[in-house]
Amino acid sequence: MGIWDKIKGEFVDIIEFTDSTNDTIMYRFDRYNNEIKYGAKLIVRESQIAVFVNEGKFADVYQPGTYTLETQNMPLMTTLKAWQYGFNSPFKAEVYFINTKNFLDQKWGTKNPITMRDNELGIVRLRAFGSYAFKVVDPIAFIKEVAGTDDNFNTEEVTEHLRNLLISRFTNLIAASKVPTLDLAANLDEFSKILTPRLKEEYQPLGLDITKFLIENISLPPEVEAMIDKRSSMGVIGNLNTFTQFQVANSVDEMASNGGGIGNTAAQWAMGNNVANQMNTMMNTPGTPPPITQNTFHVAINGQQQGPFDSNTLQGMLKNGSFTKDTLVWKQGMTNWTAASQMPELASIFTSIPPPLPPPII
Repeated sequence: MGIWDKIKGEFVDIIEFTDSTNDTIMYRFDRYNNEIKYGAKLIVRESQIAVFVNEGKFADVYQPGTYTLETQNMPLMTTLKAWQYGFNSPFKAEVYFINTKNFLDQKWGTKNPITMRDNELGIVRLRAFGSYAFKVVDPIAFIKEVAGTDDNFNTEEVTEHLRNLLISRFTNLIAASKVPTLDLAANLDEFSKILTPRLKEEYQPLGLDITKFLIENISLPPEVEAMIDKRSSMGVIGNLNTFTQFQVANSVDEMASNGGGIGNTAAQWAMGNNVANQMNTMMNTPGTPPPITQNTFHVAINGQQQGPFDSNTLQGMLKNGSFTKDTLVWKQGMTNWTAASQMPELASIFTSIPPPLPPPII
């Protein structure tokens, strides 16, 4: 540094710090050889604290305000320097400005999923994220434990450590809470209230305080969420029998408007109603095994192919006369259409129908 810079530095008599970065926590005032003139002005703005360090030892601490650096308002420096009778020459001291404002919107999130046991879903892997805010409440502890002699200490240098503490305590809280996974979203505020005082205890030795802690979301893996969505969809459908009948009724109207045959719509109604009954019984009877798959046949009615129908449906059609022994049927694996009476699988249908009554005796 040139002679002019040295002289200029000695004539500068205002010590202050204005922050334009919005993330600076501590700034060490830059002065040539750390020399401060007797009678210099110290300006400490709101949300700041100034700390003097003399030969490696903490000296006077100044709250917001404007000060003239003289012996009467520098008690510790006066004692350390042995200024019993005042002084006139420049003195050496380091001046640190600590930003005491709230550092808002600090993000946190789990780097790896949290594995935990859920009574309903079994083993689950959760992720979470949110935000927090912190501030310096003890400048001396913060300099000693965190910042050291850094001349420009910002949030990036400490937030990684703060996040690690936060996530560790959050993981312990979630695992110990035993709250079902599907109920976690309803307890986010409660978790925040429980965790905040615990984090305050962790941050206090660092001279910091956590002023806000928010859990914004706790999520499951995408594939698990997709299965939950399917399960919810089934709950929305409700009674499967009624839902299927509604769907078939819509298809009947659509076929009628498109010129479809009445025989086809009736057959579809019968088939849809039968399938709905079977599925509704399965879903509403706990522990019921799936039904045994029955043979199904396509049926030729009035020159048109209809079906496939199972034996129960064909038996109903036999009673109303729309199906007889001579009706041609076909199923998968057959090469040709065959009369229903020739199919062994359908023999039980025809034997269940009583024979014609004998003629009356005259």
